[in-house]
Amino acid sequence: MAERQDADQILVDKAQKGDKRAFDLLVLKYQHRVATVITRYLRDQDAVADIVQEAFIKAYRALPNFRGDSAFYSWLYRIAINCANSHLDASRRRPSQDGVDIDGLVSADELMDLATPDRLLAREQMEQRLQRTLNALPEDLRVAVTLREFEGLSYEDIARIMDSPVGTVRSRIFRAREAIEVALEVPVGVTKGRARPTDFARGE
Repeated sequence: MAERQDADQILVDKAQKGDKRAFDLLVLKYQHRVATVITRYLRDQDAVADIVQEAFIKAYRALPNFRGDSAFYSWLYRIAINCANSHLDASRRRPSQDGVDIDGLVSADELMDLATPDRLLAREQMEQRLQRTLNALPEDLRVAVTLREFEGLSYEDIARIMDSPVGTVRSRIFRAREAIEVALEVPVGVTKGRARPTDFARGE
């Protein structure tokens, strides 16, 4: 983590001094990850591309004000999320996710033998339920669980992006996971690869 931040800061320093190639390297490094985050909000891939471009343009213009108080990617994600929210407000439609991968939210036993038609149908139906559940979540819960489950960010990074205390972020993710588990009819505590809702009572 520290090495990545150091490398980013070197590129940021160069970009702040007018080195456009340095900023281009930051774009190449993070454009796919930013697009992945925005895709959790929007179905329209053309809109996703526009928002990614807008986010990097705003980041470039705001770069002189970046002081390194947080990681560059945390700062960039926050800009991207704000751009997505502005687009959603303007279009007055709910966010939607295409191709959400549910493997990280349900146990492997739930998805055994996916090659069979019945299993493929069950997976599709489960993904649709997951999408509807994510769409229905309040924005703060949706952002927190998306950054944690799909982007794999730490609680501390999410807290910086959302400008919220770590404890608040943990609570939001817990509530979002709980809603998802209920919607998918998965027993609480089987979330794969992440802390279980019961873990929060122990402060994990």
